[in-house]
Amino acid sequence: MMVGGHIVLVPFPAQGHITPMLKLAFLLHHKGFQITFVHTDYNYKRLLKSKGPHALDGLPTFNFRAVPDGTADADDDSTQSILSLIQISTNCMDPIRDLVKDLNLSSPVTCMIFDATMSSGLQVAQEIGVPGVSVRTASACSFMCYKHVQNLVQQGIIPLKDESDLTNGYLDMPIEIPGVINIRLRDITVMIRTTNPDDPVLNFVISELNKVTKASAIIVNTFDALEHTVLKALSPICPPIYPIGPLHLLVDQIEPESAKSIGSSLWKEETECLQWLNSKEDNSVIYVNFGSVIMLSPKQLQELAWGLANSGKNFLWIIRPDMMVGNSAILSSEYSEETRERGLIAKWCPQEKVLNHPSIGGFLTHCGWNSMMESLCCGVPLLCSPHFADQHINCRYACDEWGIGMEIDQMKRDEVENLVRELLDGEKGEEMRRKSVAWKKLAEDAIGKDGSSYLNLDKFIEDVILSNRKS
Repeated sequence: MMVGGHIVLVPFPAQGHITPMLKLAFLLHHKGFQITFVHTDYNYKRLLKSKGPHALDGLPTFNFRAVPDGTADADDDSTQSILSLIQISTNCMDPIRDLVKDLNLSSPVTCMIFDATMSSGLQVAQEIGVPGVSVRTASACSFMCYKHVQNLVQQGIIPLKDESDLTNGYLDMPIEIPGVINIRLRDITVMIRTTNPDDPVLNFVISELNKVTKASAIIVNTFDALEHTVLKALSPICPPIYPIGPLHLLVDQIEPESAKSIGSSLWKEETECLQWLNSKEDNSVIYVNFGSVIMLSPKQLQELAWGLANSGKNFLWIIRPDMMVGNSAILSSEYSEETRERGLIAKWCPQEKVLNHPSIGGFLTHCGWNSMMESLCCGVPLLCSPHFADQHINCRYACDEWGIGMEIDQMKRDEVENLVRELLDGEKGEEMRRKSVAWKKLAEDAIGKDGSSYLNLDKFIEDVILSNRKS
C-alpha cells in the first residue's frame, strides 16, 4: 500500500461524471494514495473498445475494477438512458460492497469517494468505518438549486399543476435560492418540469441530495472566484465543502507520469480534426458539441446544420453515433457540397485539445459543466443551448453573470446563423472573448501554488483522509 492509504472512487456511470472523477483520482495518486477506480461492466467494455485492450491495465498502485450493472454487452457506441443510469446507481450497493470486501483482503480501503448521485458508496463507507466523500462534478450553483428542489415541492410550486404551465409563463417565476443570483424556475433543471409527484427522476434528485448531507465532505469541481457567493451560502448547510477545480487544470500541472496517460473517453477520439484545425486562421472556427447524453430531433439537426452553413463560417461539429432521435444523423449531399471547404464533422474528439487550438473562436455547447469549465479555461466564449440536468443554470450564469455566453432561444437556422456571426465577428463576441480570457486567468490563479483550489486539495487530504487515519 502507498503511504497515504487506499482510496476507492465510484463515479456515476456516464461520460461527464467519469472524466472529472478520473482527474481527481490522478491528483490523489500523485499525492501518494493507492487508487481503485470503479466502472460498471458496460462502461468497462466500452473503454476497452474505444481505447484498446490494455487501456485499463492500470499500474501497481492505480487499478480499475468493474461491477455488474445488469446491462447487455457494449456492442455499440451509445449512452445508456437516464432512467437506466438511475436504476444502476440505486441498485449497485451489493456489488460495491462485495468489491470493497474483496479489496480489503489485500489492501484495506481507507477512504471512499463517490459521485453525488451514487450515495450507495457512502453507505458502504459508513459500514466499514472510513470517510465517505461526495463529489459534485457539476457547478456549485446547480448543487444549491438541486438542494432547493425539495423546498419547491413543499411550497407546492412543483410538480407542475398541468402541462399548460410549460408554456403559459409559469416557468418564468422568480425563485429565491440562497447564494444564487437572478434565478427563474425554468433555470433550475428540466427535471422539475413534471406534473407527476412520483416522477422517478425528480424523486431521485431529492433522495440523493438528502443522502449527500451525511457525507464526510463534499468536493466540487469549481474554484472560489467563479462561484464565491453560492459556495459561501452552501458552507453552513452542508458537510465541509472543498472547491477543487478546475480539476483538469490541476492535473495538467502534474509532471508527466504513466497514470495521466490513462484515458476516460467512452468513444474513440478522432484526432484528425486537429490537423484540419491547423489549416484554419486563429479564432475562425465555431466548435459544436452537445456532449455525451443529449439527443437532437431530425428537425433540430437540420436547423442547426443550415444555420452553421448559412453563417459562412468554419465549423467543427461532433455528431455522436447515438446523438439523433430515430437514428437520423444523415445530412444531404447538397449540404456536404455546400460546406465542403468550411465544415468538418466527426464522431468524437479530444475536446481539451480542440478548445486549446488557436483556430477555435467559439463553442456551441449544451452547457454541461465539463464543457463549460474546459471552455472557460481556454478563454473561449460560448453559444449556449441547454437541454437537461444542470445545463440551464450553467447557461444562466454563463450569459448573465460571467458574461461569456449567449443563449440560443430556439434552434432555428436564422438565429443560429446570426449568433455564430456575432460570436466570431461581432462586438458582443469580442466582449465575451475578453471576459473569457479574464476568467481563464482567474482559473489559472486558483490552481497555482498559492491558489485556492491548490490549497483546498491539500487541506482536504489533511482534514478528511489523513486525520481519520491518525484518529
